[in-house]
Amino acid sequence: MDSEKALVAFEDKKIRRTWHNEEWYFSVVDITAILTDQPDSFKARKYWNKISQRLKEDGSEVVTNCRQLKLPAPDGKMRETDCANTEGIFRIIQSIPSPKADPFKCWLAKAGYEEFIPLDNTPLALSNRVKEIDKPELAQKRMKELYKAKGYSYNWIEKRVRGIAIRDEPNYLPMDIECYSMIGYNYQMQKIL
Repeated sequence: MDSEKALVAFEDKKIRRTWHNEEWYFSVVDITAILTDQPDSFKARKYWNKISQRLKEDGSEVVTNCRQLKLPAPDGKMRETDCANTEGIFRIIQSIPSPKADPFKCWLAKAGYEEFIPLDNTPLALSNRVKEIDKPELAQKRMKELYKAKGYSYNWIEKRVRGIAIRDEPNYLPMDIECYSMIGYNYQMQKIL
């Protein structure tokens, strides 16, 4: 993975992350340092240790869901550090009293839901699924690109997209239509109340 994709910035501070089990995992120590305004990673690590002890005592599964993953250390070596996925980071943020928590949650929603989408044997392309919630046409465009990469024809792709759109349209019935059911062998109609 590119080192550029492994580092993301929040308020000009770098947060290490790695792609593991089809999702992003973020360094818990880096996030703790930002939320608590710790000047160095040593103090942030001590703070994270205290929080993790409290969470363990409370029976929280957040700490057990953290993974020890190798990330680049300040000295350039790859060292194991506590990492959590987006859901785990949201839970950790809730246990850290900080005025920066809300802006950080918004940032994490954008950075945490980026996924790698393989297109055949081409390099992995980034897609931001959060944007697709606000703009469904981005999801449709991505779907067309995936079908094209799989070798489907333009006509087939367009028919598929139209078919999906038609299926999603609501079927409205006027409110004054009375419903009837077939009763007995002679198929007499009886009004349903």
